[in-house]
Amino acid sequence: MEQTEGSRVVPAVHGRREVTPDSQDDLTLADGLRKDHSRADLLDLAARYACGLSEHDIRMRRAVWRALTRRFGHGVRIGRGALVTHPETFEIGDGVFIGEQAFIQGRFDGRCVIGDHAWIGPQSYFDARDLVIEEYVGWGPGAKVLGSTHTGIPIDVPIIQTDLEIKPVRISAWADIGVNAVILPGVTIGRGAIVGAGSVVTTDVEPFTIVAGVPARLIRRRDEPARDNK
Repeated sequence: MEQTEGSRVVPAVHGRREVTPDSQDDLTLADGLRKDHSRADLLDLAARYACGLSEHDIRMRRAVWRALTRRFGHGVRIGRGALVTHPETFEIGDGVFIGEQAFIQGRFDGRCVIGDHAWIGPQSYFDARDLVIEEYVGWGPGAKVLGSTHTGIPIDVPIIQTDLEIKPVRISAWADIGVNAVILPGVTIGRGAIVGAGSVVTTDVEPFTIVAGVPARLIRRRDEPARDNK
């Protein structure tokens, strides 16, 4: 791999981190919260502990999210200010990192899956009405996914009043989504694909390819040498 002068290569951290099972005390705490509190109470607790830095705040964030979600894995880390709606539709795998101020907007009849060891960057946005992110996906800070769009029909009413069409979005294992990229409804990102920073992805991306631009277009396959644009 050719390096730029002054750059350096260091080992990956999150992607190689071993997951330690959460303690029985943590699991018992979440079970107790689920049994003793209503959903509304749990959401209030999630808001109360959303931004704290203490070990207690961090532990309570995990416990409340575990109590609220359909599945919540071991070793999950939740950054300050991360927010969710309809977490009862979420399945979060082991070793997931959710960055500060990420917002995952679920839907009451939807599905949101975040696979093992996924890394979700700060200030990301997910329209998670029918969203699956598989294992070892990297999601750049500020990147967004949209899962629905208004039909715009009929044309004699405001677009915002027309029906929503929900389309599934699939981010396959090992893919990497660049900073501030946007994935549009109905798109599948193939296994091991790379989406460049700031790209707007309107169509499916083949496995192990690199795409970039607005709209995103194929740059090359990852097993091909980089092109010299000089």
